[in-house]
This record gives sequence, structure tokens and C-alpha cells, in this order.
Amino acid sequence: MLLLDAGNTRVKWALAERGAAPGDWLATGAAARDGIDALGDAWRVAAATVDVALLCNVAGEAMRAALEGQLQRAFGPQAPALQLFRSSPEAGGLRNRYREPSQLGADRFAAAIGARARYPNEALIVATCGTATTIDAVSPQGDFLGGMILPGLDMMARALAAGTAQLPHIDARASGLAPFADNTADAIASGCIAAQAGAIERAATALTEAHGTARCIISGGAGTIIAPHLSLSAVGIGNLVLIGLQVILTEPKR
Repeated sequence: MLLLDAGNTRVKWALAERGAAPGDWLATGAAARDGIDALGDAWRVAAATVDVALLCNVAGEAMRAALEGQLQRAFGPQAPALQLFRSSPEAGGLRNRYREPSQLGADRFAAAIGARARYPNEALIVATCGTATTIDAVSPQGDFLGGMILPGLDMMARALAAGTAQLPHIDARASGLAPFADNTADAIASGCIAAQAGAIERAATALTEAHGTARCIISGGAGTIIAPHLSLSAVGIGNLVLIGLQVILTEPKR
């Protein structure tokens, strides 16, 4: 099985055997959006063939077409058709309680499915910290309850720098994290990280009040930067979307 997660900045992938535990992969990798021409060669080296390929795509139709081309490049006439994962009322053991289930971002739904596969029957906050930060809630009964979307860490810092006179562009990964920074660069970095952490903590508090407890799972490129500044414990899990796709492909109906 070839699992593909096409995000706003990178394409992540994994190859897995049917029946393998979620996250137990033969090979995995990632490529920047301008480096996907090398993916076909990487897949061909990692596996002689694949019989199913599932894509979660938030990067547009051109990306889907490009990945389909790489699939053909890797496996030729034996390449399977590239399937596209879309949000639905139920998948992977998770019920989608979005007002319009099809309007939920496929990456958010897949990540929540992946998180529940790791921690079934628990109340979960799933924070994915990438280009955007999404913070979603899953009930112990297996309901995707909804969530929050806010600018990601770098986007937040860039917006502040671009929209405020005389402030320099500051990478949100700047080292200054004091609550009361004594210089502008550190103040921007500290403020952006505090905003991200505060949103996650607020969501966790609300879910804990509803269910008595809540586990926080954090993923995404900026997750390792934000996690140390949370006032609650969080489990870091990479590639939640790929884990979710693997769960979906191993459902009995498939």
C-alpha cells in the first residue's frame, strides 16, 4: 500500500504491507513541493509493486496529477489508480460530526483517525502544527467533534512582521521565549508560541470538562517547537495523516 499526504509545503509518503500495524511501514519519506519529480524513483527502489495507492491532498489538482505521474513512473502499466481520500460521514472507526461532513478537511479527518487508532476509547485533542495549526477533538465514543483552525507558527510571525510598521520579519523559531521579552525579535517569537500553546490548552481544558480527561496529541513540523511550552503533557506522533490512511485501507470493506 502506498500512502500519500500532500500538504501545503511537503508531500509525505509511506509504503506498508496489508495487515501491518498502523505506523509499521516498509519505507517512508518526504519531499518539498518542488522536489516531487524524484518520488517515483524512491518508490520504485522501496517496492517492486503496489496494489493500492491512497492520497490525502490539500495541495490542489495540479499536485494530484503530478503524483499520479510519479506513480506511473515508478510502476508503469502495473501502477494502480491513485485513489483520493475525502471526508465522509464515517471512516476508519470515526464518525464525522461536522455540520457538513464533506466540508471537513480530509487531512484533519485522516489525522483524527490516526490518533484514535493509537489511543482508542479516549478523549483526544489532535493538534497538527504545520502551515496552519488545526486543533481537533475526538470523543471516547469515536466522534470527531470539530475543532479550531489558526495560522501556523511561521505564518503568524510573518503576518505580524508584514502588517506592523517597522517590525522586522522574524522567524517564529527564534530562540527568545521569555514571557516578557526585552527585545522585539524575541517578543514576536514568544508571543506567537504562546498563542499557539494557549489555543491547544484551551481546547484540552474544554474537552476535559466534557469527558473528565483528555489526551493531547501533537504533530506537524512546528509541533516539536510548541510542545515544550505547553502547561499540559502531550504525546508527539509524526505522520498522523499517513497512519489514518493506513487504517482506512485496512478496513474490512476494502
